[in-house]
Amino acid sequence: MKKVALHTLGCKLNFAETATLARQFQGSGYAVVELSEPADVVVLNTCSVTERADRECRQLIRRARRTSPQAAIVVTGCYAQLRPKEISAIPGVDLVLGTKEKGALLEHLVALRRNGTPKVTVTAVEAFGAETLLASSTGFADRTRAFLKIQDGCDYQCSFCTIPKARGGSRSVPPDVVLSEARRIAGEGYREVVLTGVNVGDYGRKIGTDLRGMLMALVTERLFDRIRVSSIEPNLLDDALLDFWLSEPSMCKHFHIPLQSGSDSVLRSMRRRYKQAHYRDLVEHIVRECPQAGIGADVLVGYPGESEKEFEDTSLFLADLPISYLHVFPYSERPGTDAAMLKAVVPVATRSNRAERLRMLSERKRRLFHQSQIDRVLPVLIESATEARMRSGLTESYVRVECESEWAEPNDLVEVLITSADAKHCRGTIVSGGRQELDRDLEQTIEEERRR
Repeated sequence: MKKVALHTLGCKLNFAETATLARQFQGSGYAVVELSEPADVVVLNTCSVTERADRECRQLIRRARRTSPQAAIVVTGCYAQLRPKEISAIPGVDLVLGTKEKGALLEHLVALRRNGTPKVTVTAVEAFGAETLLASSTGFADRTRAFLKIQDGCDYQCSFCTIPKARGGSRSVPPDVVLSEARRIAGEGYREVVLTGVNVGDYGRKIGTDLRGMLMALVTERLFDRIRVSSIEPNLLDDALLDFWLSEPSMCKHFHIPLQSGSDSVLRSMRRRYKQAHYRDLVEHIVRECPQAGIGADVLVGYPGESEKEFEDTSLFLADLPISYLHVFPYSERPGTDAAMLKAVVPVATRSNRAERLRMLSERKRRLFHQSQIDRVLPVLIESATEARMRSGLTESYVRVECESEWAEPNDLVEVLITSADAKHCRGTIVSGGRQELDRDLEQTIEEERRR
């Protein structure tokens, strides 16, 4: 049996697409193996959000050639779309496929004639149609949450971002196709689905629907215990969508809302579509309506021209905001973006310093949010189990919880009394759920934990 090794760089969207490619390979008789194992075909699904992602891709290509010297090496994804000539110049690459070609990877592989010269097939984003690859993460990894791609591309033109150049304009998977795939995912036993895309909040705008309509359709079918949205732009989280999200029990009370900067002048230069005040009002509204909601933010530091004062504005804004955690990125120059042409370059050391300061703030916020869960009983979807009886899973607000159990298994939805917490996770005691209820001894243990 032929073997294929697939590796993903970047976001949950890429992960879902790689899993879909894996199922296609399996349907054609391939065995899926790890990148560290010898294979007949190696597929790298790449990201190009940062220079680090580009560098990692080049390193992985070299490593794959050492592990599998006879393999056909295929590079696809955003880096391949943006820099195909650069990739084809890396020794060992056989096939470079752009974003549009990714879904037909097997067909391109069958037609490949390896003659020492890489074949490059990349369609310009201007020629993309309305179609997009349907993708989901089932069957490729041991997960209890399935990622389901419902949208691709972006019509925004943020000054620092290459995604529109790599994935094209905003496109949505038709609702009937999303629902059909959701039914398949639920049929495999997944209890949580994570809707993902490049700009998920823009879902449906060009096909006569919207994200709220898609969520309502999913909720009506009652396929999953939990529905989670991977990320949503603050200007797209309108009142009608937010009211539905907060009122529907199966919608995870977890909001990942990109901020990028807390300075209006920097936001304006970035061409973001909101101001600091709008973001603050949105977060405060969520917390007012649902105090236990988990709220995360992406922050980009060291953007060209960002002064120390503007960075401090961001730091103070975030310090006062009731959010749960931050994803912090130092700015990285992306060729072809308007931001890369700006002259007021922030030194790399300054970018790193600012990123570290915000990561420390994020750790404090995460610790405080976790500690606020102590003495609460929370539903936890178990994701992993070890022989040492340790179980690990997530709450709907995206808190990692660890607990001991002899019976709880991955994909069990259990109730956990939170007894302690740090910046990494919470710890607790299972009080009900799974395949059995507590016996009297365990109930006594819970009562003792409450009294402490």
